[in-house]
Amino acid sequence: MRERWRQFTEEAEQWLLGVILEERPGKWASLVRFLLRALSHVFGVAVKSRRGLYNARILRDSTLGVQVIAVGNLTVGGTGKTPVVEKFARALQDQGRKVAILSRGYRSRPKPLAARLLDKALLREDTTPPRIVSDGQSLLLDSESAGDEPYMLAANLRDVVVLVDKDRVKAGRFAIEEFGCDTLLLDDGFQYWKLRGRRTDVVLVDSQQPFGNGHLLPRGILREPPSHLARADVIFLTKVSRGTPARDAALNELRARVARFNHRANLVECEHHPLYFEDVFTGDRHELSELKGRKVASLTGIAQPESFESKLVELGVDVVLTRRFADHHRFSQQEVLNAINRGKKRRAELLLTTQKDAVRFPKLDRRDLPVWYMRVEIKITSGADSFEDCVRRICFK
Repeated sequence: MRERWRQFTEEAEQWLLGVILEERPGKWASLVRFLLRALSHVFGVAVKSRRGLYNARILRDSTLGVQVIAVGNLTVGGTGKTPVVEKFARALQDQGRKVAILSRGYRSRPKPLAARLLDKALLREDTTPPRIVSDGQSLLLDSESAGDEPYMLAANLRDVVVLVDKDRVKAGRFAIEEFGCDTLLLDDGFQYWKLRGRRTDVVLVDSQQPFGNGHLLPRGILREPPSHLARADVIFLTKVSRGTPARDAALNELRARVARFNHRANLVECEHHPLYFEDVFTGDRHELSELKGRKVASLTGIAQPESFESKLVELGVDVVLTRRFADHHRFSQQEVLNAINRGKKRRAELLLTTQKDAVRFPKLDRRDLPVWYMRVEIKITSGADSFEDCVRRICFK
């Protein structure tokens, strides 16, 4: 039953995304877009009202007495936030900070529904401790319990505390008291206004699709209007691509637009830089050059699979098959085997995926093709000499 419900919700999500992006024609799709546009206005009023309540101190925020760095974005998914959080955590840890990453754990395994409903009915405060994905020494949860991004961060940062809880004030307090942390990194925290104090807001803007179709949820992918970039202390333009007059002109236009919303924030430009490929099941690493000219199949369940596929093409890989699923899709063994079999029919030598997808892959009874994921990191191209220099400017003023 649970698997059927997940399949239904993913199919509905994909259909709705097609409607939003105006890829689905017809009267029904037009009617849905009209209704979504009306709901977007309601959503916009709710966002501004909630912000106003915090500014008026009717809704109270909290201070925990440590430095807080909120890394987030204006849009839903696809800006490359997780590698930026990883680089921040690593640079801070290298410079002597005791860091905890606090995440809400999107699509992680929640508390049982009956228990949540009972807590709300009784107006009972949730005193359950946050889920410890990593205690800074060991990886303690799997990706289904923790959520994709927290698990991936914990796997890549074995010496950093990673906690999952919807209430990040509670999680932050736990990190300070139990682990002695002095710096809190809020993963996807730009809209989390409940925790302030010594806070720095770092906002990511995807240079290839900065504000989607310009509409707020649910008609578009914006969580709040682009003008709200004014709150940011640092703005990262991610997935920056240069080299052609059209790309350079688009980047210049985006810089000017961001400056109109916020001229005081530090503007940093970066790109996703492939490092190597790693076997999903054995952990063996392979140089990027090993794939040049080879036929491969691509299997993804991320918000913007085009970005990953274009990276493969840039590396000289011959992509003979692409299979795309909904963002955060949890793959079944049969789905992976189907991609392998279809790839083999097209003479693929490998099945490639992203690291974010790899944490959701099941164990396979057989592997007729090697299954590798691409390990990437953020590389700064403008606005700072290096990521360490960027972190020093932000966190060690």
